[in-house]
Parts: sequence; structure tokens; C-alpha cells
Amino acid sequence: MGNLREISQAYEPKKTKNIADLEAVSLDVPISKTSGTDQEGKSFEFHVAEVAGEKYRVPSSVLEAIQTLLEAKPKVKTIKVIKKGSGMNTSYSVIELE
Repeated sequence: MGNLREISQAYEPKKTKNIADLEAVSLDVPISKTSGTDQEGKSFEFHVAEVAGEKYRVPSSVLEAIQTLLEAKPKVKTIKVIKKGSGMNTSYSVIELE
């Protein structure tokens, strides 16, 4: 262990990673639903992708964008998610990788 100063300095808050943090994502990656609590204490559900033992949040807008991409190109296997903005002003783009 250690003292409060050492523990506080080494502390890393739990942070949900985002699918946009990945360089590439296979469309065959396992997805599950989980729940969390927002800043107001309200429970909500969201999707997570598990890649190399790490969990990455998959926003609903990303799922919609992948759905649209698959309608145009059903054989897509790998994508890249690009995140712009933050908070309520976040937007995502999904592009096909070959």
C-alpha cells in the first residue's frame, strides 16, 4: 500500500474507452450490452465491443452508421471510427478499411 499522497498520485479513475480509440475494428468483434450510471445517478444501457481483453463503448450513432455502410457495401469486414467533438457535440464517422 502506501500513504494517501502516494495512492492519490497513482490513482487512475475508471474510464470507459471508446471504439474510436482503436485504429481498426473487425465487424466480427463481440458486442454486448452493459449498463452504467450518469452524472445524475440515472442508470442507462450501452453497447461495448471487447477487443484484446479491453472493453470499448460503441455509441448508437456508430451502430447506425455501420448499418448504413453495410447496406451500401455488405462485404465490409473492417472499419475505422473517427470521433469529432466532445460531450453533447460529439459526432462519429465510420469508414471502411481494406
